[in-house]
Amino acid sequence: MSRQLPDAELQDLLRQLAPLVLGALVRRYGHFDTAEDATQEALIAAATTWPREGHPDYPLGWLITVASRRLTDMLRSEQARQRRQDTIAQHVPPADRVAPAADHPVPGADDTLILLFMCCHPALTPASQIALTLRAVGGLTTLEIARAFLLPEATMTRRITRAKQTIKDSGIPFRMPEDSQVGERLGAVLHVLYLIFNEGYASTSGTNLYRIDLSSEAIRLCRDVHTLLPNHPEVAGLLALMLLTDARRAARAGPHGELIPMAEQDRSLWNSASIAQGVALVTQALERGKPGPYQIQAAIAALHDEAPSLEATDWPQILALYEVLLQATPNPVVQLNHAVAVGMAWGPRAGLASLDKLRANATIAEDFRLHAVRAHLLEMAGDVALAQQCYVAAAERAPNLAQQRYLHAQAARLLRG
Repeated sequence: MSRQLPDAELQDLLRQLAPLVLGALVRRYGHFDTAEDATQEALIAAATTWPREGHPDYPLGWLITVASRRLTDMLRSEQARQRRQDTIAQHVPPADRVAPAADHPVPGADDTLILLFMCCHPALTPASQIALTLRAVGGLTTLEIARAFLLPEATMTRRITRAKQTIKDSGIPFRMPEDSQVGERLGAVLHVLYLIFNEGYASTSGTNLYRIDLSSEAIRLCRDVHTLLPNHPEVAGLLALMLLTDARRAARAGPHGELIPMAEQDRSLWNSASIAQGVALVTQALERGKPGPYQIQAAIAALHDEAPSLEATDWPQILALYEVLLQATPNPVVQLNHAVAVGMAWGPRAGLASLDKLRANATIAEDFRLHAVRAHLLEMAGDVALAQQCYVAAAERAPNLAQQRYLHAQAARLLRG
C-alpha cells in the first residue's frame, strides 16, 4: 500500500476507475447486472479500506480482484438458489482461478468505450440507454441522473433496474458493434456524453460548482468517438461544444468556490487553446451540410468565447442561432436560453414576454434556472423588488450550494439597494 489519499482525490480516483472495473468484469464473466453490483461493492470496500491502509500501488487491479471475488460469490449464491449447477457452473470460475491483480488488464487498457456502446444497444429504449450509461460509464448517482432528466428519483431507479435486466436477458456480447451498427447507437451515445459533461460542468448536487472528473471524462470519451468517426459532423459538433464550454472553467469560480457569471468573468483566464480547437472543429463541421443541434450549440458557444466582452457579444446572431435550434430541439431548456438571447438582443421586456410562455410548462416551471433568468431580466428592466424575490425563489430551488450562495448574494445585494 502507498500513501493515503485525501477524500476528494480518493473519490475522483474511484469514479475514474469504476467503468474500467465494470468493463473488465463484463468482458471476462458477462452478467452485466451482477457485475455492476460487484463493482459497486468493490468501490465501497476501497472507500472504507484505503483511507486506513493507503491506496494500493495498482488500484485498478485491486478493485478488479475484489470485484471478481464478489462476483464469484454472487453467482455461486444464485447457483445454489436456482439449483441449476451445471448451467451456472459454466460461468463461475473456481475461487482459486480468480486472477491476481497482476493478471488483470494493465493500467490504460480501457473498456469504457465498448461499455458506452453496449449500454446504448437498441434492445434498450433511448431513455434507458442514456440512464444506464450515465450510471455505468459516467458514474453518476441515480439522484443526479433523475435531476438531469427532471424526473423523480424512484422513477429513475426503476428505469435503470429494468435496463440492467434487459442487458442480462439479451445476452449482448461485450465488444464494439459492427460498423453498420454504430450509427443506430450514435444518437444515444452523444446524448449520454452531453449529459455527463453538463453534470460535470454544472453539478446538480454537492458543494462544488463543477466536477472536473465528469467533464474531463466526457471530453475524453467524445474524443474517442470522434477518432472512431472523424467525418461525422455532429460528433465534431459535440466535441467542439464541450471544448468551447470547458474553456471558461477557470474563470467560473472565485478563490472560495463562489460562482462568477459570464458577464463578470476574467476572459484572460479562458483557455485559448481549447477555444481555437473548438472553433476549428465546429467550422469544419458546419461546412459539411445542414447543421445538427450540437453544431448549432457549438456555434453559439464560439460566439460567446470569441467576444472580448459581454457588450461586444453578437447577441442578434446568437438569437438567430437559437431560433434555428428551437426548430431542431424545441425543449424547455432551449426555450429558456432563447428567452435570455431575446432579452439581450431586444431588451429585457421582450425577454420577459418570451419567458412568460414557459411559466405554464410544468417540466421547467419550478426549475431554479427559470427563476434566475426572470430575476436577471427583471433587474435589467428596473423592477428591483420583484427581481429580488425571484433571486430568492431561484436560490431556494438551486440544487448546488455554490449556486444557492450566488443567488442569495444577488438577492441580498438588491435588498441593500
